[in-house]
Amino acid sequence: MATEIGIDLGTSKTVIFSSSKLVLEQPSLVTVDNDTYEPIYYGDKAKQTLGRTPDTLTCIAPIEHGVIADYDMADVMLKEYMQKAFGNKIVRPQIMATLPAGLTELQHHSLANVVESAGGRNISVIEGPLAIAFGLGIDFSKPHGTLIVDIGAGTTDIAVISLGGISVCDSFKIASLDFDAQITRYIRKAYNVQIGPLTAENIKKQIGSVIKRPVEIAVVAKGRNVFTGLPESFEVTSSEIFEPLRETANLICNAVRTVLSKTDPDMVADIKVDGLYLTGGGSLIKGMDKLISEFTGIKVHKLDDPTHSVVRGAAVALSRPELLKNVNYQMRSIKELIIE
Repeated sequence: MATEIGIDLGTSKTVIFSSSKLVLEQPSLVTVDNDTYEPIYYGDKAKQTLGRTPDTLTCIAPIEHGVIADYDMADVMLKEYMQKAFGNKIVRPQIMATLPAGLTELQHHSLANVVESAGGRNISVIEGPLAIAFGLGIDFSKPHGTLIVDIGAGTTDIAVISLGGISVCDSFKIASLDFDAQITRYIRKAYNVQIGPLTAENIKKQIGSVIKRPVEIAVVAKGRNVFTGLPESFEVTSSEIFEPLRETANLICNAVRTVLSKTDPDMVADIKVDGLYLTGGGSLIKGMDKLISEFTGIKVHKLDDPTHSVVRGAAVALSRPELLKNVNYQMRSIKELIIE
């Protein structure tokens, strides 16, 4: 029986963690009927319809840039996922849901309401960087600066944490999906071919890099010629898409610099000694850690499981409440959001 559950309702994926294990990981997508707005497919099945729906169906992403864009669809999607993960085996569980840093109280409450509607009780909402800090086991009893950079699908969260609270943070709407968009724009400009989001994602995963590769690699992809409307195959190399990807990566690096420029000098000195922690699915693109290190002069620690670090940290915070005892600002926010 699930009693402690961590939920990461992300732009790209919804992840549910319970009993020290991953119980569900599905794309945050719902395919609906255009006439009735009734959900037809969820998750992986919905993702397969992305860019392939007939006129009668539409594929919807209820979460955009880490926040709920379509409340009704987010509600039915999470209900479906909770049912799929646990069936009827959950009885008043403790749930810690995560969201990007720096959001409004209304956005916190919207997430809490969606989780409650999906069958949750005793709900708390926590910002992603703080959840990651819990998972890292950072000592919150000491006044010591720690920098966390979480490159998700829709947002890049950058936060400096000290004494269990977030000292400086920002959530930038430049993240992993922007790499895909850059690839799409480049292919259209260079080859006069329009590709879909799944093709762009595959190109990124197979040959994408934000540093020069010593050996060039290539991939064959397919799309639609923008002039003839006919299908067309083409070969794209890693060196071709390097510059478009580097442009987005540089924006993320500059965002890290911006947060550091707002941070107290003593905490910057702590970060210089310890290094920063890099996580999120966007950190998996080749060379991202090296590029950030070159930009900032700070060593970068890549987390072992970057795509699940947020939800794992949320589960740790629930299972080890003593970690919360020194949390000041964030703990007040959590207490305000507990639903009786």
